[in-house]
Amino acid sequence: MVHLTTVLCKAYHGGHLTIRLALGGCTNRPFYRIVAAHNKCPRDGRFVEQLGSYDPLPNSNGEKLVALNLDRIRHWIGCGAHLSKPMEKLLGLCGFYPLHPMMITNAERLRRKRAREVLLASQKTEPEPAETDAS
Repeated sequence: MVHLTTVLCKAYHGGHLTIRLALGGCTNRPFYRIVAAHNKCPRDGRFVEQLGSYDPLPNSNGEKLVALNLDRIRHWIGCGAHLSKPMEKLLGLCGFYPLHPMMITNAERLRRKRAREVLLASQKTEPEPAETDAS
């Protein structure tokens, strides 16, 4: 039995399958399809299978929506498909894949920055003790 990935890679004379985001939607309103495609194909071009979708703009509840077919993603990774960096980040956030190291670093930086801002804000709101003239 021949895997579909083998047939696709031979047809393209090298390369590999990649799980990545394909841009859709309108101007100022992006929408992404999560697809398994050959790495030589254009970003929004032909793909082998659609594996989910991602809406990066927050909805009325402040949520960014992601729909994933984890069984098929697991299948394509098992067949040797590579992940793009944005897909690694998304799969890390949903707990399917290890978190990208830069996500951890950025979260720590943001946490320290917010703690510093809270400290400065609390120092500004505290009234300074009034000096009384004892003479």
